[in-house]
Amino acid sequence: MNGPGGVRPAYAMLAKWLEATPREVIDYRRREAEFIFRRIGITFAVYGNAEAQERLIPFDIIPRILMADEWKKLAKGLEQRVTAINHYLKDIYGKREIMRAGKVPEDLIFENPVFRPEMNGKPVPHNIYVHIAGIDVVRVNENDFYVLEDNTRVPSGVSYMLENREIMLRLFPELFIDHRVEPVDNYPDELLTTLKSVAPVSSSGEPNVVLLTPGIYNSAYYEHSFLADKLGIEIVEGRDLFVKSNILYMRTTEGPQRVDVIYRRVDDDYLDPLVFRPDSSLGVPGLMSAYQAGNVTLANAVGTGVADDKAVYSYMPEIVKFYLGEEPLLKNVETWRCREKDHLKYVLDNIDELVVKEVHGSGGYGMLIGPKADKNQIDTFRHKLKTDPRNYIAQPTLALSTCPTAVNEGVAPRHVDLRPFVLTGRNRVRIVPGGLTRVALEKGSLVVNSSQGGGTKDTWVLDR
Repeated sequence: MNGPGGVRPAYAMLAKWLEATPREVIDYRRREAEFIFRRIGITFAVYGNAEAQERLIPFDIIPRILMADEWKKLAKGLEQRVTAINHYLKDIYGKREIMRAGKVPEDLIFENPVFRPEMNGKPVPHNIYVHIAGIDVVRVNENDFYVLEDNTRVPSGVSYMLENREIMLRLFPELFIDHRVEPVDNYPDELLTTLKSVAPVSSSGEPNVVLLTPGIYNSAYYEHSFLADKLGIEIVEGRDLFVKSNILYMRTTEGPQRVDVIYRRVDDDYLDPLVFRPDSSLGVPGLMSAYQAGNVTLANAVGTGVADDKAVYSYMPEIVKFYLGEEPLLKNVETWRCREKDHLKYVLDNIDELVVKEVHGSGGYGMLIGPKADKNQIDTFRHKLKTDPRNYIAQPTLALSTCPTAVNEGVAPRHVDLRPFVLTGRNRVRIVPGGLTRVALEKGSLVVNSSQGGGTKDTWVLDR
């Protein structure tokens, strides 16, 4: 939207189409989209919810649209940010110059539960730590996107980006005639090219890439199987792999086959029971030895979690300046670090106006939205902040932009964010134009996470 009652230029043709389309047609298309999602089995699991182990993520049929110049500006900022993140990870597991310069506190790194000392001084293939990043951004005014969160471990959601586009093409071919929309269906090719480009120097011939999944009970298993199929690679579990003489192999009916690159969707803790959790049956014994010997590439690298910690997030402007000598093209949301005494005092004094988040929280859990909270919730968080301030940050309640959304009452504005996917390979960064738009379907809600009732939209970038 463009202010109360206004329409952004990108939505001009869509607004005319909505005005001319009867409501019953919109309702019918909504039901048809849900039917297609159910038929092809696009679901996600909710751990700990016995009543709803498998859910559909609600899909909104009205696309989120960006102009070409908006996307160009955003993509340039995304590339800058992910480049700085890769420099930062190389540094903190290497020379640690940023800590010696006093730009990032040492305890924020060394006491971080996702810091991996096993990676200290250990190079990774081609010095790339984050091959696939999902950077959550929000628009807070007409011209500026702000980064809300950096996802540098195993970011998910790209399958929904691809499926959303496929369904929109099927349901609304007439809209694609009127709008010149940049394609996203080349993402699997771009991802595979990226993964092959970072194969170890020791590999010979065409690199063998596999996708490592925890298995069918993982909440994102649909995405794992979907991507493996689109990439044309094997989907494997830990039991399908073994290490011999620091070389990783996959068991096949034709005998062992060397693996060069793992697109891993398994968390650090479970990758290798000889190094991390000894009770893990999801990983591969000896995998870290093969990795540290430079014989296999893990995408993303082990230990990248220290770059998407919400406290570290607050230092990202300084991180960009330190490594690149440039001003950040994408702004951070103002953040108060409760670990700092003066910040904590401000947060406690203004908690009813702020959003308070756990440093390691995700999925919309472990957070307080002050303006929406009752007295008991606020009192509970006051106690948490006083007891363990290091575990929390706070941010202002943003006036997130809205997009037209098909709801039961008709078409209404709902708050959205956007997760573009940034691929970093050898000598090149690739960003497919678009991403996963998440939408808060409840009126007035700012929580877009699917686990909290949010939905998704197709994201259109116009090519002119």
